Amino acid sequence: MAAGTLQTPVPTANTGPIVFFDGVCGLCNSSVDFVLRNDVHGRLLFAPLQGTTAGQLLPEADRNNLGSLVLAENGRLYRRSAAVVRILWKLGPLWKLPAALLWIIPAPIRNLGYRLVAALRYRLFGKKTACRMPSPEERSRFLD
Repeated sequence: MAAGTLQTPVPTANTGPIVFFDGVCGLCNSSVDFVLRNDVHGRLLFAPLQGTTAGQLLPEADRNNLGSLVLAENGRLYRRSAAVVRILWKLGPLWKLPAALLWIIPAPIRNLGYRLVAALRYRLFGKKTACRMPSPEERSRFLD
């Protein structure tokens, strides 16, 4: 089993890959904006960890761990740096090299870096009072 994955199949309601993120985190919301701009094929969908979609599809531990980005794809869950790498791979050819370079770093080291940033994210990037609301143009990419 790859680091950061869950063996139990996860239903994704016949959608594409879903990125679950902390809806009130400034860094997480900036990351979602980055992915929306760079996902030229519009493959990735989004849902806050605090939302109903996460409540239906993710284990409670993932919903309670707002410090971890989760990617649900093909019945599997990828967390932390494994999620970041898989998201970069999906963005297209320009992002495959950075994804491959990140993947070469052993998962414990990647995840240590991920956890350090996650622990400081509210202090460095702020915390919103409510989850991100998608614009009308983005609405079809958000599940709740």
